Amino acid sequence: MEKRPHDQALVELGGIRKPISIALVPEANVGDYVIVHVGHAIGVLDPDEAQKTLAMFAEMQAAEGGPGAGPLQSGPTLSGGSEPPAVGSVGVEVLP
Repeated sequence: MEKRPHDQALVELGGIRKPISIALVPEANVGDYVIVHVGHAIGVLDPDEAQKTLAMFAEMQAAEGGPGAGPLQSGPTLSGGSEPPAVGSVGVEVLP
């Protein structure tokens, strides 16, 4: 959602806003999709590939039939806290 000083950014993971480190992907910009692992962006995804990944996670979540089953949302919203286990930390938008 926004780039911050000291290689930090605010991203959205499944509707949760979360501060992360972008030190490993300094080329990431607002609107990019990144792969996030334990609070660090570890790669930038092509928008088409990110949509495919998000769709795959939505299918897995729907198959589990758990709370929040259905399509994952991408867009400008990410926060601190833990990610929902079915969502994982893949294909998030760094900044809208």
